[in-house]
Amino acid sequence: MAQEERRILVAVDEGEESLHALSWCLENLVLQNSKDTLILLYVKPPRVVYSTFDGTGYLFSSDITAAMERYGQEVADVVLEKAKKLCNNIEKVINMVENGDPRDVICEMVQKLGADVLVMGSHGYGLIKRAFLGSVSNHCAQNAKCPVLIVKKPKPANGNQ
Repeated sequence: MAQEERRILVAVDEGEESLHALSWCLENLVLQNSKDTLILLYVKPPRVVYSTFDGTGYLFSSDITAAMERYGQEVADVVLEKAKKLCNNIEKVINMVENGDPRDVICEMVQKLGADVLVMGSHGYGLIKRAFLGSVSNHCAQNAKCPVLIVKKPKPANGNQ
């Protein structure tokens, strides 16, 4: 019986939760020596648009905005490098960096790339934080056009993190 290729999209960010989700995915979902393609997606937050002057009248130079853009790209590169190191036994790994609101971009990329499953971590925010910050995983679970696997990082038994 021929095994079909699966496209597994894993959303990664700076948090330990996303790397835990990737590790869980590699141990439980991705088959060794399979035709699976693992797509690691990092979404840079929306670019802030600055006018010539900020609210206090200070001038933002193009050097400052360029430095902020470089820093954002460096963060993306570091996150994807860490994630790719975990995938050393997987033959087909694709790194992607996109810009925008992670909730919308992840769902758009699921559809654009034809992902068979979306894997992501959960930060485990409480009700109040979730109300203010929004839950990326909850939004994707409701709106992505494929099955969504949300992996929670277990809390230590002693309650410390």
